[in-house]
Amino acid sequence: MFRIRRVQDATWPGDARVIAKVQDILREQFPLLAPEDVAKLPEQLLDPLKFRFRTILFAAEGSGNRLQGFALFMHAPDLRFGYLDFMSAATMQTGRGVGGALYARVRDEAKALELTGVFFECLPDDPAMCTEPAILRQNKARLRFYEQFGARPIIGTAYETPLKPEDTCPPYLVADLLDRNKPLRRRDVRKIVRAVLERKYAGSCPPGYVDMVVASFQDDPVRIRDPLYVAAGKDQPVSPTWPAGAVLQQDKSIALVVNDRHDIHHVHERGYVEAPVRIRSILKEIEPLGLFQRIGVHHFGEEHILAVHDRKLVEYLKRASARLKPGESVYPYVFPIRNQAKPPKELPIRAGYFCIDTFTPINRNAFLAAKRAVDCALTAVQALREGYRAAYALVRPPGHHAERRVFGGFCYFNSAAVAAQSLSQHGRVAVLDIDYHHGNGAQDIFSHRPDVLTVSLHGHPRFAYPYFSGYAEEKGEGLGAGFNLNFPLPEILNGEEYRETLANALRRIKKFSPRTLVVALGLDPAKDDPTGSWSLTANDFERNGRMIGELRFPTLVVQEGGYRIRSLGGNARHFFQGLAIGMFGR
Repeated sequence: MFRIRRVQDATWPGDARVIAKVQDILREQFPLLAPEDVAKLPEQLLDPLKFRFRTILFAAEGSGNRLQGFALFMHAPDLRFGYLDFMSAATMQTGRGVGGALYARVRDEAKALELTGVFFECLPDDPAMCTEPAILRQNKARLRFYEQFGARPIIGTAYETPLKPEDTCPPYLVADLLDRNKPLRRRDVRKIVRAVLERKYAGSCPPGYVDMVVASFQDDPVRIRDPLYVAAGKDQPVSPTWPAGAVLQQDKSIALVVNDRHDIHHVHERGYVEAPVRIRSILKEIEPLGLFQRIGVHHFGEEHILAVHDRKLVEYLKRASARLKPGESVYPYVFPIRNQAKPPKELPIRAGYFCIDTFTPINRNAFLAAKRAVDCALTAVQALREGYRAAYALVRPPGHHAERRVFGGFCYFNSAAVAAQSLSQHGRVAVLDIDYHHGNGAQDIFSHRPDVLTVSLHGHPRFAYPYFSGYAEEKGEGLGAGFNLNFPLPEILNGEEYRETLANALRRIKKFSPRTLVVALGLDPAKDDPTGSWSLTANDFERNGRMIGELRFPTLVVQEGGYRIRSLGGNARHFFQGLAIGMFGR
C-alpha cells in the first residue's frame, strides 16, 4: 500500500525531506534540467505570484515514508487550466502503479478546480521526429499510458517546432479534457499556450517564437489526435500490482483522532449535558461517510499546555484531580478576589480562584481526560504536517472556554488553542469559533498576538454564556490590536442569517491569509439545543461546512459544544459532508 499526499512547503516538518528527495529525482532523471530550475522548487510552492502558477506537489509514499514518486502540477487560476510539469517514479518503483495513481490524483484535483483541462508536454512517437529507437519506444509507452486516461496530443499546429534547428525530438502538447465532451475553443487554447511558453519558459522562448506558435493554432475547435493505442471508451488502467483500495489519497481524506479515554470523565449529576454519549452519537453518523482515516492518539508533553496556560492553573488541576476519590466531584462555590499573593489554600475553595462558573466540576479524571483531548488535537496537527488537508479532533471535554489562567464552561484545557500555538511555529494561524458560545479562551490567550487571528460567531453576551466577553469592540490588544474579531448575534437566528455573518468572518480570514485554519466546532447552534436559542438545521451545517472548506486552507477541526443528542450526529455528518465538498470537491 502507498499513500498520496499533498506536500505543502519546506517550512512544514517532514515536507522539507520530501522536497529534497523530489529534487534528487529531478537531478537524476532529468539531467538536462538547469540546476537553478531544480533549486527553485521550494520557492515555487510558496510564491505563486512570482512564478504566475500555483504549484501543487503530490508525493506517493510507501512504508517508512519512502518516496516512490511525485507529480508537480501547475495551476493557472486566471486562465482555469492546469499544466503537469513533471511526473516521475523513483528509481526501481516503475511498473508498480505509482504513475497511474499520481496521474489519477492530478486529474481529481483538476476536476475539483473545474479546470478546462490538464496540459503537458510529451516527446513524440513519430519516427520522422525522433529517430533513436530506444527513445522512440519510451515515448510510445508514455503516450500509451496517458492515452488510457483520455489525454492525447493536439495536432495541426507548430507547437513541435524546435527552438533551435539542431534540436531533436521536439515535444507534443498533450491535452486531457478530463472526460468532458466540450470542444477546445481556439481563443482559449491560444491563451493557454502563450501562458505555458511565457511562464514556464520565461527567458528561453523569444517573443517572436511565442507569437508564431500561438498563431499556428488555426483550427476552431482545436483538433486532438485520434486514439492510437487504446480503444475509444476503454476505462483508465488499473495497476496489476496494487490491489483496489491500496492507494490512500491522504490529502483527500480527513484524519480522525478520537479521544479514546473521554468516557473516564463522566459526571452523572442530572442536567450535566456534557456526556460521553456525545462522542458515540457523532461517530455513529460520520464514520460511514468514507471521508475519514482513523489515527491513533500520540502522547505529548505538558510543555504544549504550558505554552498557552498558566502553570499555576495546570498544577492546580493536576493536584486537585489526583486527590479526589472515584465518583467524587468538586464544584466551585466561592469566588475570591484574585489576590495573586494569597490564593486560598484549601483545594475545594481554590476551585473558584481558577474557575469562571459553578457548573464545571473537578473530579478524579478531569485532568486526565482534558490532557488526552490536548493529545488528540496535537496528533491532528501532526496529521496536517504529514499531508492531510483536514483533520478532526473529536474530543471531550471541550476546551474553548479555558483561558490562560482559568477554566470553565465544561472546559479545562483549550485544545484548539494548544493546536493553534503549535501550528503558529510554521506560519500564521486563524482560529474560527463557530460554537453558540463565545470563544473567550482563544481571545484571551492570543489577544496580544498579530500572528494568530481569532474570530468568533456567538450569542450576544447579554444573554449567552460566558456573559462577560464576546463584545464587538473587543478587537485585541497591543500588537494584537485588530486581530480579534467578534460577531455577537441576536437570540433568535436562523441558518440564512447565520451564513450572512459567517461569510463576513470568512472574508476576514481569507484576507489574513493564514498558513492553517483551526475551527472550534460547536454544534450547539442547532435547533432545540438545550444550551442555545438558534434554529440551524442539518442543511445549514452542511452549507456552513462547505463555505469553510472553500477557503481551502489546511484545516483542523476541534470538537467543542453541541448537546442535543437526537440531532448531534446528523449535524456533524452534514457539516463534514459540506467541508469535504468545499475542500476536496467531493
